[in-house]
Amino acid sequence: MSFTWKGALQELQDRRSRARELGGARRIARAHEQGRYTIRERIERSTTSFTEIGELACYEDVDATGQSLDTLPSSYVCGLAEFAGRTVALGGEDFTVRGGAPTSYLGRMKGGLGGFVEDLAHEYRIPLVMFLEGIGGDVAAQAEKGYAYLASSVSMQRPIELLSQVPVLGMISGAAVGATAGRAVLTHFSVMTKDSVLFAGGPPLVRRALGIDVDKHELGGGALHTGVSGAIDNLAEDEDDAIRQMQTVLSYLPQNVWEMPPRGERSDPVDRRAEELLDIIPEERRRPYRVDKMIRAVVDNDSFFQVGPKWGRSLVTGFARMDGIPVGVIANNPGVLGGAIDAKAAEKQIRFVDTCSTFHLPIVYFVDVPGFMVGPDAERSSTIRWGMRAVQSLAEAEVPVVTVQVRKAFGMAVNATSNPDRLGLRLAWPSGEWGDLPVEGGVEAGFRREIEAAEDPVAYRRLVEERMLGLSDPFKTAEHFGVEQMIDPRETREVVCRFLEASLHRVRTSLGPSQRQWRPRP
Repeated sequence: MSFTWKGALQELQDRRSRARELGGARRIARAHEQGRYTIRERIERSTTSFTEIGELACYEDVDATGQSLDTLPSSYVCGLAEFAGRTVALGGEDFTVRGGAPTSYLGRMKGGLGGFVEDLAHEYRIPLVMFLEGIGGDVAAQAEKGYAYLASSVSMQRPIELLSQVPVLGMISGAAVGATAGRAVLTHFSVMTKDSVLFAGGPPLVRRALGIDVDKHELGGGALHTGVSGAIDNLAEDEDDAIRQMQTVLSYLPQNVWEMPPRGERSDPVDRRAEELLDIIPEERRRPYRVDKMIRAVVDNDSFFQVGPKWGRSLVTGFARMDGIPVGVIANNPGVLGGAIDAKAAEKQIRFVDTCSTFHLPIVYFVDVPGFMVGPDAERSSTIRWGMRAVQSLAEAEVPVVTVQVRKAFGMAVNATSNPDRLGLRLAWPSGEWGDLPVEGGVEAGFRREIEAAEDPVAYRRLVEERMLGLSDPFKTAEHFGVEQMIDPRETREVVCRFLEASLHRVRTSLGPSQRQWRPRP
């Protein structure tokens, strides 16, 4: 047949229309019944513009015996998008097409674990946004190839390389299994809807391998992975909420490591005094308080976004702004474990500090830590190993760290809150107390024999504790310049903002890839 523009353009239009049908009306309807969007609907709801790449890519669908059934669009949709006002590389699987299986059947992978969309993020130095929903691997692939291939033949170089170059954000809706689950963890921020699941192998595989029948949500539901395993950062009510969370996180981060994070509005006065802090922090030193309220009193109005709120809960982490400057905020949480750092909290800090250091966000650390967590469970979970790795993370951080000594600061855990080798500025409130050990436990450990030998052990212990508490007067430390500055809590915002503003000169001169590698959670 001879070429005509009319015929060629009609063919193009027909193929485009077929691509937009994805796995067909029946499968799309089923996704909607389960409360999920298709990949194209996700893209439409989250972007202001989208230029697709590889729209016409397709594959021949066959049954288990190899008989041809139909020609379907590829399971991955990707391209260049405007997302939260930013140019990004964006892509995702669609479960209605072959369960979102990898596009290994194409001449070139479109995305999912490397592929075109990740090369686009690398070459253009723009963020990568991923919508993750897929089975991760497919036995049908070996039928297409004609042989069983080794998974180690698939290069992981690009996904790992991107972590040190551009922001990588991932959202899970539906099921993320195998390689798709692995790709979700190789991100700087991840979020999953509360009805989603993630696992290395689903219930059928668990049943065959271990003889255990388990519900998919019990095996790898959102509540488990955001509250127990910590594999995913945040939980979302639905897909629209998850999209908003990714857009919010991206607003704090630069396009790449060669640029500064975008400064926000400077409408909240630097010299605003946080009078409410005197009510938020109790005068009774053992009483907990709302850490989020303390943070919000100091940072720019409505700028605090918490990361990982349900996991490692003795430590609070999140992004905020101070005079418009994006910062990473870390705070011990006395409402959980008294604020002690356990293995989960330490791991949470490591990952967050690495992200801040990679993308040039100064860190503001609010300290109220009685030490590393102790006890049988703490020892079994190797708290000391994780805790010292948290110390290492802050020592290696290539960004300014401003530490606010709120109350307790005891033992080796305090080394995980500041870095004196990089001018880690420490500001103390008069409520601060610190030392090798908390007075109560330290007295018991250091003077046990004397206390037991006393005529009235209870009275003697109280006498020793009162003496040690007197020596713990934070003003004595300030007199000896053992802390850089003692301030009124209500002055915290102004003092921190002034130092952060000055520190930007240092940050600008150190733009580029970090000398240390950003690492995902093990």
